[in-house]
Amino acid sequence: MMTDKVEIFDTTLRDGEQVPGCKLNTKQKLKIAARLDELGVDVIEAGFPVSSPGDFTSVQEISKIVKNSAVCGLTRAVKKDIEVAAEALKFATKPRIHTGIGTSDSHIKYKFKASREEILERAATAVEYAKTFADDVEFYAEDAGRTGNEFLAKVCTEAVKAGATVLNIPDTTGYCLPEEYGKKIKYLKDNVVGIENVIISCHCHNDLGLATANAIAGITNGARQIECTINGIGERAGNTALEEVVMILKQHPYLNLNTNINPKLLYDTSLMVSREMGMFVQPNKAIVGANAFAHSSGIHQDGVIKNRETYEIIDPADVGVTESAIVLTARSGRAALAYKAKKMGYNLTKLELDIVYHEFLNFADAKKEVADHDIHTIMDIYRKNNRAIA
Repeated sequence: MMTDKVEIFDTTLRDGEQVPGCKLNTKQKLKIAARLDELGVDVIEAGFPVSSPGDFTSVQEISKIVKNSAVCGLTRAVKKDIEVAAEALKFATKPRIHTGIGTSDSHIKYKFKASREEILERAATAVEYAKTFADDVEFYAEDAGRTGNEFLAKVCTEAVKAGATVLNIPDTTGYCLPEEYGKKIKYLKDNVVGIENVIISCHCHNDLGLATANAIAGITNGARQIECTINGIGERAGNTALEEVVMILKQHPYLNLNTNINPKLLYDTSLMVSREMGMFVQPNKAIVGANAFAHSSGIHQDGVIKNRETYEIIDPADVGVTESAIVLTARSGRAALAYKAKKMGYNLTKLELDIVYHEFLNFADAKKEVADHDIHTIMDIYRKNNRAIA
């Protein structure tokens, strides 16, 4: 069956780096960029070149080393921004300029103090100017999530006429519900003149915890690029998480959508970004969190021991995790204790297990988790009671 390609646009080095305390130096950015290229992302948004000399240098140096991905630089709808981005990207094999302007009534009235007509003109002018420097120009309609669909379609039409190759429809404030965002993408598919010649991109924020859901709603309604970050880092509550959308598409093949991402590198890439940015990944984070494949409930542990698929929809090895973790707690049952003990060299009979389990519960009630060395202690207590271990 034919499948459609979904482009993965990674903005870890731009939107992700805007997180307070996560500033990277050029050496760190190069290290992450090289991994993103290896991971298989289609576009690396390397930075906002006009924002600082350091960001300019980082974008320029990344452009020199990236072999497969397009390298993108962000700009405002300002000529100087576009010129500086073009200069920073001059060594890129596949350069992309990402320019745009706010389109919601709130942005137009308070941020730009302009009219809708002026916004339409500035959008077209920015894209036209960017096209003089690069064939690949992405236009963003900032705060598209709160922009009326009719006006948004007009802005996008002007951007396409001016030469945009990608239309970015950001839910900048994370406001949209998935059904609402999906309908917005469908409306643009049906009403933007020339839409068949460009890619629609989803850039969703996680203020209401809906970034990934909105991105999936976008692509199921015709978008073919997702803008995301490793670990979902980004402004405020973060962005769509790359590892989540990649595995959603992989686990739901009936969608007939795929990516170029090598999922076996996801976990290691998550660790790299967390380490370089000093940004802790919450243990219950989907796909890459420390507890994503950990089981402590006795019912769950018994099921996973018998057959992993009873409680895991993803094979840990698929994302680069060695194996599922059986975590012993007071909620664990005999099956989990026997499983763990056997891995440590103790083969218990049913009678022995019943006795050892009683001692195990005493440890478990006193501690949050029973560690491997505690198992040895429990067995030593058992031995002291003159009971042989097989």
